[in-house]
Amino acid sequence: MDEILMEVEEKMESAVDYLRKEYRGIRTGRASAGLVEHIKVEYYGSPTDLRQLASISVQEATTLVIKPFDPSGLKDIEKAIQASELGITPNADGKVIRLSVPPLSIERRNQLAGAIKKMAEAARVTLRNARRDGNKEADKQQKASDLTEDECKKGKDSIQKLTDQYEKKITEILDDKTKEIQET
Repeated sequence: MDEILMEVEEKMESAVDYLRKEYRGIRTGRASAGLVEHIKVEYYGSPTDLRQLASISVQEATTLVIKPFDPSGLKDIEKAIQASELGITPNADGKVIRLSVPPLSIERRNQLAGAIKKMAEAARVTLRNARRDGNKEADKQQKASDLTEDECKKGKDSIQKLTDQYEKKITEILDDKTKEIQET
C-alpha cells in the first residue's frame, strides 16, 4: 500500500508543480523574470530556454532587462520574444533588451482570471485521475490477496486525504494568482 500511496503522491505533486510553472508565465501588471525565462530561443540550431542564454532582471516594477551572456545572441532572443505570445515588444540597444510590461485592462484581467481557473481545474482533474488509479490499484491488490480488506480501506482513506490536501494547495495557488492579477 505504501508504494501505491507514494506513486499517487508523486503524480499529485507533479500536477501542482506543473500548475505553478504555468502560472509563472502568466503576465500580471508587474514585471517578473518568470514571464520570459521559459521562452525558447533558437540558439545554434537548438531551442534553448532564455534563462540559459541571458540574465533576466527586474529594473522597475514594470520593466524587465535581459542581458545575453553572448552578445551575438541578442537578435535571436529578440526574435523569440516577438514570436512568443507575450504581447510585449522588445526594445534592444545593442547590449541589452528592455521589456516594458504595460498595465492590464480590466477586460484582460478577467480573461486571465478565467484562464487560470481552467488551468487549476485541469490540475484538479489530474489529481482525481491519480486518486482513481491509486484506488484501482488497491482494489486489484486486494483481489490478488496482497492486501486485506482493512488495509485496502485504510489505503483508500489515505489516498482521499492526499487528494484533499493537494486540492487545497491548488485552491491556495489559484487564489494567490487571482489576487495578483486583480491588483492594479
